[in-house]
Parts: sequence; structure tokens; C-alpha cells
Amino acid sequence: MSDARSVLHAELRNAARSAGLPVVFGGEVVDGRLRLSGFVGTRTSALHDLAILPGAGLGGRVLMQGHPIAVNDYGSARTITHDYDRPVLAEGLSSIIAVPVRTGDRCRGVVYGAVRRTVTFGDRVRDALMTSGRRLARELSARDELGSRVALADALSLGASREELRSVHSELRAIAGALPDPEARRRIYAAAQRLVDLGEAKPVSQPRVRLSTRETDVLAQVALGCTNAEVADRLSLSRETVKAYLQSVMRKLDAHTRHEAVVKARRLMLLP
Repeated sequence: MSDARSVLHAELRNAARSAGLPVVFGGEVVDGRLRLSGFVGTRTSALHDLAILPGAGLGGRVLMQGHPIAVNDYGSARTITHDYDRPVLAEGLSSIIAVPVRTGDRCRGVVYGAVRRTVTFGDRVRDALMTSGRRLARELSARDELGSRVALADALSLGASREELRSVHSELRAIAGALPDPEARRRIYAAAQRLVDLGEAKPVSQPRVRLSTRETDVLAQVALGCTNAEVADRLSLSRETVKAYLQSVMRKLDAHTRHEAVVKARRLMLLP
């Protein structure tokens, strides 16, 4: 949960800068309710950990309708319910805009922007918050994928085919390489390394070869039989970059073919 909050806080800070707003806050849907957990520019704790029901207040309406909604004067707005007037007005907020964080057809959270006076929000503010909402949606999707893959990795440790283990290893590395958050990347790469450590084979000797993170990412995809074009697509790299990484790997491993590079890497326990 702390990792999720750090990602949310970082994105809210970005949103505040790009939208030029003094107050930005938001949260994720947990157990059917929007739980506010990230704040930039607030002066009180009135909104902290507030749980918002679908349909209630501005955020609840966004959850139900799935599109941005703004009110110029929150206290007198007739388009929303006023279930949360006390914490909102305690913070002194007047004009508020809320945008959804959507993954597929699900609304997973809400990002709010606010000022302490009456204004009309323009396209710049709306677009900046929507961009932040899309980035958060990608983070949530990646976290969901990571959770399912790590759970599968744990299941594999109890006994599964070598090919399943190798497939999950390569997918974890592909997911990690696409994440902007360094701590999330570190944890996913660590989970991938656990799969290598589960291997039955023992290294012939202490490996002297040291592959870079991206070199290992590329080789893990090649080990599944991916072409350079497929590796490039999975890792969001150019084909030329993939080719350069693969050539470097083959040189380090003294391998003459892609297959030989994979075999030697597995022998050295650089791959599962």
C-alpha cells in the first residue's frame, strides 16, 4: 500500500505543476468506495482517508458516470449531493474539478484539482488532470499484472514445468522494464530473480559474466523464442537497440548463435 501511495503522491505533484493548481488530491477505489489517500497543497487533515460512496458528492458522481465533472462553487452546487460538505469546506475549497482513473471499463480512482476561490476551469486544467489519470491507470494495470504474475511465481515454486517458470520470468522482466517507478522496478526484478534461484541446475562455477539489466531483459525474451521484432514490441525498444543488446550478450557469453547464448546463460544461472 505504501508503494501505491508513493506513486499516487508523485503523480499528484506532477498534476499540480502541469495544471497550475494549488490543491490536488485523489485516491483509489477500495472495497467499492473511493478512499482519498494522496494530497498536495491541503492545509488540514479533513479530507485524509475520507471514504466516498459511488454517486455521493463530486467524486462519487465521477465514479458512477466515468467522465470529468467540475463545480465552480462547491458549497452551492446543485448538480451533486452534499454528503461531504464538512471536510471539503473545512479545507476552504470552492471550485473543484474531478476526473476518473479508468482501466478498461472500470473506474479505479479519482483525481481532483481545486482552488479556494470561484473560477471556471479551462481545457488546460482538465487535460492535465486527465493525463495524470491515464498515467495512474497504467500504474494500476501494471500493479494488477504484477500481482497475478508474482502469485503465479509463488505457485510455480511449489512445482511446475520449466517452461512455465521461464515464461513468467520473461514476462516479469518485460513488465519491470516498462514501469517508471524505480522501487516498483526493483521489486519486480527481485521477483524475477527468485525464479532463477528456483532452478534445479547449479552454476558450473561462480559466474564471471555480468549482463546488464536490459541485456538480461532481451535475452529472457529471446529464450522464449521471440524474434527481434517481438522483443522490441514487448520491451518498447527499437529493433536496432534489441539487436545491439543481443550482440553484446553473445559477445560476453562467447556465443555464436542466439540459442547458444541462451544455453550458456542458463548454465551460469543468469536465466531460469
